[in-house]
Amino acid sequence: MKQKYSHKDVELLGERTLFKGFFTLEEYRFKHRLFDGGWSGEVVREVFERGNAVIVLPYDPVTDQVVLIEQIRIPVFRSGQTPWLLELVAGMVESGESPLDVAVRELNEEAGINANRIEEVATYFSSPGGSSEKYDFFWAEIDASQAQGVHGLREEHEDILVHVMGREEAFTLVKDGIINNASTVIGLQWLELNYKTLTLSSKW
Repeated sequence: MKQKYSHKDVELLGERTLFKGFFTLEEYRFKHRLFDGGWSGEVVREVFERGNAVIVLPYDPVTDQVVLIEQIRIPVFRSGQTPWLLELVAGMVESGESPLDVAVRELNEEAGINANRIEEVATYFSSPGGSSEKYDFFWAEIDASQAQGVHGLREEHEDILVHVMGREEAFTLVKDGIINNASTVIGLQWLELNYKTLTLSSKW
């Protein structure tokens, strides 16, 4: 399927920074082509500029186990559920880094493991209605027996607990709604669709 419009069908009228701290809030003014012909009026939108990130699914195809990490996420606090979430390994892409560099670094920093191989699976936008953030999603072939303990960078106030569990158990946590953060749900659903291929390829 080819989409009707592209980048050239947007006229950017102006952009200004509303806030700049650890994250940035930008205001965009623009016009765009309409599906029934012509152009829209001026549209104003605030965009949360969080930067781009990497997600890594550490999977041991020999033992059929995944490595998840647990850490506090204070934006979840007001929801009423526990703010300690089970997640995939993740990290922000810093200036001068490639997504693959980040994947390797974060596996070591957050889970204390190194990968036998890492492959990029997909890219996706986390919340394009309000944020420019884009994820590069990788899966990493790992030895799950090497994953244990508490990790993270003290200077970033990270306190990360490593969990090793069977693929089926992890996916059950998704089905039961216990794992409910989008990147981890996406990653484990992808694994459920593809684990047989990964297991087969690891034997060669």
